Amino acid sequence: MKAKKLATIYAILAAALYAINVPLSKLLLNYVEPTMMASGLYLGAGLGLFIYGLVEKKVGKSEGKEPLTKKELPYTVAMVVLDIIAPILLMVGITMTNSANVSLLNNFEIVATSLIALLIFKEVISKKLWFAIALVTIASIVLSFEGAGSFTFNQGSFFVLGACLCWGFENNCTKMISHKSSVEIVVIKGTFSGFGSLIVALVLDEPIPELQWILCVLVLGFVAYGLSIHFYIMAQKDLGAAKTSAYYSIAPFLGVAFSMLLLNERPGIRFYVALLIMVLSTYFMVKDTIELQHTHEHEHTHTHEHSHGDMVHTHEHTHVHTHLHTHTGDSQNHTHKHEPDEHHHVHCAQ
Repeated sequence: MKAKKLATIYAILAAALYAINVPLSKLLLNYVEPTMMASGLYLGAGLGLFIYGLVEKKVGKSEGKEPLTKKELPYTVAMVVLDIIAPILLMVGITMTNSANVSLLNNFEIVATSLIALLIFKEVISKKLWFAIALVTIASIVLSFEGAGSFTFNQGSFFVLGACLCWGFENNCTKMISHKSSVEIVVIKGTFSGFGSLIVALVLDEPIPELQWILCVLVLGFVAYGLSIHFYIMAQKDLGAAKTSAYYSIAPFLGVAFSMLLLNERPGIRFYVALLIMVLSTYFMVKDTIELQHTHEHEHTHTHEHSHGDMVHTHEHTHVHTHLHTHTGDSQNHTHKHEPDEHHHVHCAQ
């Protein structure tokens, strides 16, 4: 199988693995309390990626990136704290509304991440992305109110949107340390955030679930968070950041499909209106991402004159500058790589 075809499979697999999180979490929440559930999911991701990192070192395929230092400590601490709050809010939200709604509302994370990047980190937002943000916001409002002609706010949606807001801040914190080892970042996120949520669960006097449910939650965390990130990174190697992001953008819609298949959910007309708006917003996000890739790929050809005594030689040099920008739900990260004749600017996620 060709490398790009295999990478495409990895990207779609990453989206599918993340998409199963919401419907399967809703099933497991019948046996596990929300805060305990959030703890298990993150501990599963952290422990799973820790083992994966050890295996990588054994076979000599580790990332070779620098570990985190004291300089990144403020962003690391903020990332961990936000990753304690966000999944707890998400799990509470899942218990109060249907999982198809939750899957679509997860797109609001893009809005939160983009606006925080604009207001705090002074990043530029394109016109297409502004339009996509507006559409996501409208769809989120449609999903967040109960019944026709009613202005009663759906409490479950409120918690999910709160989780998205926390992840918006967390994405921007993670972006500041994204040049470091992704495996180490996920291990730190999972382990410390997982134990933090566990402490909160014990303080709230939530019961410790039976062993079989603990194992199920840990496995789901490893698959939906840990393995999803792993396959996303593998896809980027051959597809590039922009195309990987485009494939990964199907995750919320796969989440809706899984919710209908696994939970037999049949949402009302408001849901389908919001779904159409979300599809349109995703189209503009993907279009914006791909256009940025093509716009910023360009070649510059210029000449250098070299003098050798009385002789002057003119040499033509071509320098390729490639800028890849990827915008996804989990986050926006920056990696900079400089080589003698190439300049790569990769703006990627999870």
